[in-house]
Amino acid sequence: MSSVPAARDPAPNAILGAATAVLAPVALTAVLVPLGVGQSRDYVFLYVALVAALGVTLGLRPALLAAAASFLLVDFFFVPPVHTLTIADRTDVVNLLVFFGAAGLVGGLGSRRRSAEREAQALAENLGAANRELAQRNREQAEAAGMAVRLARAQQQVQVLEETDHIRRDFLANVSHELRTPLGSVLTGSTGLAARPDLPGDARDQLQAIAAEGRRLGRLVDDMLDMAQIEGNALELRLDSVDLGHAVEAAVDRLQRASPRREVSWHAPAAEVDVVADWDRLGQVLDNILANADHYSPPGTPIAVTAAPGARGMAVVQVTDAGPGVPHDARERIFERFVRGGDHDVPGTGLGLAIVKGLVEAQGGRVWVEDNPDGPGARFGVALPAAAAPATG
Repeated sequence: MSSVPAARDPAPNAILGAATAVLAPVALTAVLVPLGVGQSRDYVFLYVALVAALGVTLGLRPALLAAAASFLLVDFFFVPPVHTLTIADRTDVVNLLVFFGAAGLVGGLGSRRRSAEREAQALAENLGAANRELAQRNREQAEAAGMAVRLARAQQQVQVLEETDHIRRDFLANVSHELRTPLGSVLTGSTGLAARPDLPGDARDQLQAIAAEGRRLGRLVDDMLDMAQIEGNALELRLDSVDLGHAVEAAVDRLQRASPRREVSWHAPAAEVDVVADWDRLGQVLDNILANADHYSPPGTPIAVTAAPGARGMAVVQVTDAGPGVPHDARERIFERFVRGGDHDVPGTGLGLAIVKGLVEAQGGRVWVEDNPDGPGARFGVALPAAAAPATG
């Protein structure tokens, strides 16, 4: 909102004008009296000029006051008999009329000019305030328009990202279907033919090799699709409160079915903690870590698994093996794609630990590797957010 400037107090200006109207004729008289030359009519024009100047600059009232003071000073000091205030002849009357006429005419014009100046100044100030307010509103409108444009662009970008994400998800689903369907047919056909009793031994061996390669290719396809989902932020997680001990126990059972000769040290009662996780993806994380430990551990050596509450509201699973361990300079790179530690002849795609890292971080956790504190080998750790304990009444 515009504000009107406060009006100036007229009292000091009026007092100053009155003092100037009296003192100016007195000063002129103080200059002329010592000269002692000329006629009174000559001095009258000087006083009239002074009155006119005061009327132009100060207005009507100071001009009238200056006219009265000038008449009295001229009459007293210059009109015979001097040093008396008398109106001796018509000249004195004419002088009086001239003084007041000049004061009234010029003072009136000066007052009008000053009033016009004040009105013009007030109008200029109002126009300035209006211009400032208009400029402020224009800036606000420009900012609002710019914000609307940015909002529209952001909405458009969000829409494009949503469409891109939808296309990516559809693409991954189609790729998964197109790859898994023929692999399933290959596995079904090869295992079915290999089970026929009338099949020659060499043909059965070839079919079993085909089935094994098909299963390996299937694992590779699954790993590649998982990595594509992780790197494309296309993971669909169903986070819930999960019993960590049950998840670890299920993963240990799956490992022992796949590798029955591997001894696993696992104490289930010590793992009484719930975590916020996706049950299926948590199982995939545990399967990959246990499979990695099984691959790199020498035959006959055990794998130790622990799960317990950790610090800062986390729960920790640790898997310790007796394998070759992981060098310090490779402990970050080992979680990258296609980076494998130890013996490269050990079967695997080189994606297992990269998938573990992506899945754990997507569920708000972290994963790391360190030395086995009890001997040779490595210890992998996974920390996940612990679920809040239910309130008890």
